[in-house]
Amino acid sequence: MKRILAGLVLALVFTSAVALEQESQVDIKKAGEANAQLALAYIRQGDLATAREKLEKAMDQNPDSVTTQLAAGFLYDRLGDDRKAQSHFEQAVKLSRDDPSVLNSYGVFLCLKVDKKKGEAILLKAAASPMNRNPEFAYANAGRCARADGRPKDAEQYLRKALGYKADQLDALFEMASLEHELGNDLAARAFLERYAAAAPVSAASLWLGYRIERGLGDDAQAALYADRIKRDYPMSAELTALLDAEKAQK
Repeated sequence: MKRILAGLVLALVFTSAVALEQESQVDIKKAGEANAQLALAYIRQGDLATAREKLEKAMDQNPDSVTTQLAAGFLYDRLGDDRKAQSHFEQAVKLSRDDPSVLNSYGVFLCLKVDKKKGEAILLKAAASPMNRNPEFAYANAGRCARADGRPKDAEQYLRKALGYKADQLDALFEMASLEHELGNDLAARAFLERYAAAAPVSAASLWLGYRIERGLGDDAQAALYADRIKRDYPMSAELTALLDAEKAQK
């Protein structure tokens, strides 16, 4: 009887130890996920030193987390280490099993830093995914990518697809306004910018685009209103420098 009881006690102790170990592993993974989320938050705030501290903890605690690998991709991108950034983005894609939001992040990185055509292909894959509830974001990014690659017709196609999914998708509206202005279609550019301005806060970039569109249309009075707003509200912006250069060139 004592042997049986002793055996039961040992079994219970073993079971409890396994349960505690499993619980500890779960807690470590949760801590890793939390640190990865904090790293992303600090990256958004521009505090890359603290982001790196949180990421290093996350990598120790839960390196096989999609969030951890994504945070590493974003951080190394900001630090200018494209090779490491790409490696972490690729790992995030694998771990997520081609999650469209992860593909979107990777595609944007590729477009900006590595290979525009490869990035565009990744973005189109994200947009076409049946798991993607918001394909307009991937199409808008693909439009920017194609435009940066010097293919305005492809860019317009993707941007219009984005707007087909969501008529007030801000990135697509702004890009279409900019693209139409670039192509000399300033009436269409004005219409897209008005749609954008109805849903987005005013920015130096939107005012500068509005100025150029109105100059293209010959409406100097409206262009002057845009110029005055840039000078008053954005005195330290790159757009003000561009505006002053444009005004000098007109004299």
